[in-house]
Amino acid sequence: MPASNRRLLHDPERRRLLGTALSLATAAALPMPAAFATPARAITARTRGGRIGGAVEDDVHVFRGVPYGADTAPRRFRPALPEPPWRGVRDALAYGAPPPQRSGEGPGSEDCLFLNVWTPGLRDGARRPVLVYIHGGGFNNGSGSDPLYDGGNLCRRGDVVVVTLNHRLNAFGYLYLRDLGDASLAHSGNVGQLDLVQALRWVREHAAEFGGDPANVTLFGQSGGGAKIATLMAMPAARGLFHRAWTMSGQQVTAAGPRAATQRAELFLDALAVGPADLDRLRTLPLQALLDAQSVRDPSRVEDSSLYFGPVVDTVSLPRHPFWPDAPPQSADVPMVIGNTRDETRAFLGNDPDNFALTWASLPAKLRTQQYVDLDPGVVVAEYRRLYPRYTPSEVFFAATTAGRSWRGAVEETEARARQGRNTWAYQLDWHPDTDEGRRLRAFHTLDIPLVFDNVARPGSRTGAGADAQRVAAAMSGALLAFARAGDPRSGATIGWAPYSLERRETMVFGDAPRLEHDPRGAERALYQRAPFIQRGTM
Repeated sequence: MPASNRRLLHDPERRRLLGTALSLATAAALPMPAAFATPARAITARTRGGRIGGAVEDDVHVFRGVPYGADTAPRRFRPALPEPPWRGVRDALAYGAPPPQRSGEGPGSEDCLFLNVWTPGLRDGARRPVLVYIHGGGFNNGSGSDPLYDGGNLCRRGDVVVVTLNHRLNAFGYLYLRDLGDASLAHSGNVGQLDLVQALRWVREHAAEFGGDPANVTLFGQSGGGAKIATLMAMPAARGLFHRAWTMSGQQVTAAGPRAATQRAELFLDALAVGPADLDRLRTLPLQALLDAQSVRDPSRVEDSSLYFGPVVDTVSLPRHPFWPDAPPQSADVPMVIGNTRDETRAFLGNDPDNFALTWASLPAKLRTQQYVDLDPGVVVAEYRRLYPRYTPSEVFFAATTAGRSWRGAVEETEARARQGRNTWAYQLDWHPDTDEGRRLRAFHTLDIPLVFDNVARPGSRTGAGADAQRVAAAMSGALLAFARAGDPRSGATIGWAPYSLERRETMVFGDAPRLEHDPRGAERALYQRAPFIQRGTM
């Protein structure tokens, strides 16, 4: 029995639901196979693979763990095949397996091409906007199953369809092997991106079944999810599969070149003791061996880290850099929102207590390794002290690292889009909860996720569920829903939001109340633009 079907037999809650459903069946009804039985309050939808059985949760129809592609293990480093068909009604009550990874969600499974759907209605001809969320975690970790990604509240607030999904990551999705001599692996450096293309084709094919409009699909994603969206905007295979783009603290200005990507592949093969002439061994090595080999250090990055995996300019599936030397022409007509948080790096540099105890003497050396832009730390510190004379050394450190490494890509993309047209909007999240953690980490990286999803009360949210958090969530989720519906985020509290221009750099600042500012942190932007920008990992 396939693993995806065995899931149903080992879950007590599903057995209870099945028992209830079967007890309601008439005596004359033929019994269904246990693996595909329909639960109580069940709903069914028809997909190209067969029928799926979901559930109604607070008036929203929910389907989890829906396959959009076949098991990728037999096609490691190659584009996935469509999911095989099934008979009967397939269980769609639980999230599918996450992709292989070394994070807390790992080790995962190569049978990971699943998506999840929330919708107010089925087959009702409503032609609702479809919002597809692409998860973060860089290109290495994560899945579409986080509780903060639950689409129920967006459905209820905005009468929309919400989709989240998994795709191949790290070496499984972005190991570039084409130049090592195997023509069958020509797409290997971007198969994770091609999984996203395959998912979007599934969405287009099935939107009407789930009450959505295939001609109105919005991509939104945070961190690595935003970077994946930026990359899709330059991929010919993705053209026409989405119609709006909303990115949050995630940019991809440049991708890895084939030389850099090949060098990393060679380091990875060395760690596995696999020679270029023996690439066939990669197809059969245990999943865990491939995960373990990714811990080899990357010599080309500023920070001390494991190997970088990400999209590659392979001239096949990605023929150009996503946002260099300009914004991708194929997506010029796609409205785009580009956002960031005011204190991005406190999310990952704020875990070190030493970073809150810096002195003016220790700050330059610390900044040299963490700003990721080759500017003299002495010049940077002097400028921040001039701009913000009340800042402590630690406050300068977090502000400078945010401007130098987390915000800079957003500036590059927003400027490129502004040169292209007038359909781009910028935002900055300034708000943070009034808690000990909130006062320490402020508007940190990922804080906007529960706000945009209107999920401040969900497990894992660090916003709190008070009236202030609800107010910011209403403004941000309302703007996303307006954008999905009409390609314009102006609605209610954000009615004054203006498109971004190089002349005024209009930016919606989400604080206790949204406000439009012109060129917020402009002096910091100008400081870091003294040095050329190179996307991390692409050299």
